[in-house]
Amino acid sequence: MRSRYSAFTQRDEAYLLRTWHPRTRPARVDLDPAMKWTGLEILGTGEGSAFHSAGTVTFRASFRGGSLHERSRFERVEGAWVYVDGEFLD
Repeated sequence: MRSRYSAFTQRDEAYLLRTWHPRTRPARVDLDPAMKWTGLEILGTGEGSAFHSAGTVTFRASFRGGSLHERSRFERVEGAWVYVDGEFLD
């Protein structure tokens, strides 16, 4: 989750696509160059240990003018954790 947040702050579309589950990955990611991310707070996790094949991360990502609160689902693909989808909260 932290590496994907960093990729958003750096507008690294290639990394975001590489770490997105092939089943749900979009053809491209439209990143707004005006978006200024200001912080990430991990609020909770579910499963996702070395013994799991799926897990969740609940987080709040702040940006200038607001924040994004989401519960993201991740799965392992060929041993690597990848983003599947997320549910917006609040």
